[in-house]
Amino acid sequence: MITQSASLLKSLRREAVALFLEGVAAANPEQAVAAALAERSATLEQASRIILVAFGKAACPMARAALPFVGERLVTAIALTNHENLESIDGVEVIAGGHPIPDEGSIAGAAAIEEAVLCAQEGDLVLVLVSGGGSALLCAPSPGVELTDKIALNDALIRSGADISEINAVRPIFSRLKGGQMARLAGKAKVLSLILSDVPGDDIATIASGPTARPRSSACRALEVLDKYGLWQNLPAALKCRLEQMNAMTDATATDFDNVENIVIGSNAISLRTVVRKAETEFGSVVHASDWLEGDVLDAAAELHRIARAAAESNGPVAVVCGGETTVKVRGNGKGGRNQELALYFALLNELQPIDRQWVFLSGGTDGLDGPTDAAGGIVDQGSPDWIRQQGHDPVSSLETNDSYHALACSGDLLITGATGTNVADIQIVLMS
Repeated sequence: MITQSASLLKSLRREAVALFLEGVAAANPEQAVAAALAERSATLEQASRIILVAFGKAACPMARAALPFVGERLVTAIALTNHENLESIDGVEVIAGGHPIPDEGSIAGAAAIEEAVLCAQEGDLVLVLVSGGGSALLCAPSPGVELTDKIALNDALIRSGADISEINAVRPIFSRLKGGQMARLAGKAKVLSLILSDVPGDDIATIASGPTARPRSSACRALEVLDKYGLWQNLPAALKCRLEQMNAMTDATATDFDNVENIVIGSNAISLRTVVRKAETEFGSVVHASDWLEGDVLDAAAELHRIARAAAESNGPVAVVCGGETTVKVRGNGKGGRNQELALYFALLNELQPIDRQWVFLSGGTDGLDGPTDAAGGIVDQGSPDWIRQQGHDPVSSLETNDSYHALACSGDLLITGATGTNVADIQIVLMS
């Protein structure tokens, strides 16, 4: 017999997942691209030829949405995406690459995009479709830098706990396309870049390391990040040589980017507004905890738990909503991701300082993939740590070894959505009865 308490928790879980999916739907890449291109019909019609390049986790749906707008002017169409989101599209060369660690597919896809953009002429339009994951996928190492060097650098940055802005301050130094270099390859052709943002403040120089943005990174800034996280000492020799050869990247002049238009068409902020509006109709009282949740995952969990405990003192049902992208310091060899760690630690914190009512907490990546796992994140309640222990796992030890996936799997607390075809960072939702 299901108790009233268990029935309430199941209901809260269903509602949390439904709200999360509302946020994912708000970042629908096809709808966003179609709306943006419908407003720019004149730009499309003025182009002698159109070269379409798309890269990121949403490259396929974004490219598919653009096809009806480009018509017979289209001369080349390339989409570079991760293996999980690979699909066939008539009229588009689709290439799969590795994410979060680049592979040979990433190299091949970046080379194909580079060649296509280089063919642009005055009067042409280069239509660039950018989405989350684009930086790792668009792997075009600088001369003298090998794929193994890029992989080592990328892996070290991810494991170090560096945030996305810091990571993307380093990547352009070792790339032929990042940091505005793709836009420069287009020469006198017009560049229209439609962007799904997965970074704080929707900074176009940070999203996918800013291939069509005015560059701001420098060797000096990259070195600061590498020193901060103790990565310089073990940097591959080719990367050290590259940094030592560059005092700073040349700043772009204003005329360099007169032909470039960058437009953010979807973002975490847009998705959060959708979640908040929906939660208000269901729960009435909603706390928008943060415009961008960032920093170490353990600190973020503690802050969210503090906010939830304070919100629980109000009357009636309440929701706490936020979004962003936290970082994980990898200490062990377990399996998991930042959202799974956030959910597990939130549940453990609640054992020390309980929230005084029934609650569920969901933390999920809008791309449906949290770290190198098949889960989008986790969804926990006050009973989750005990369920984990009853199944023979120690939740504290699991957290210490970065093995949140197996801990949440045994308690049935993994959030599984499958690849969503979009990526606007993460969404966190606390629902309280």
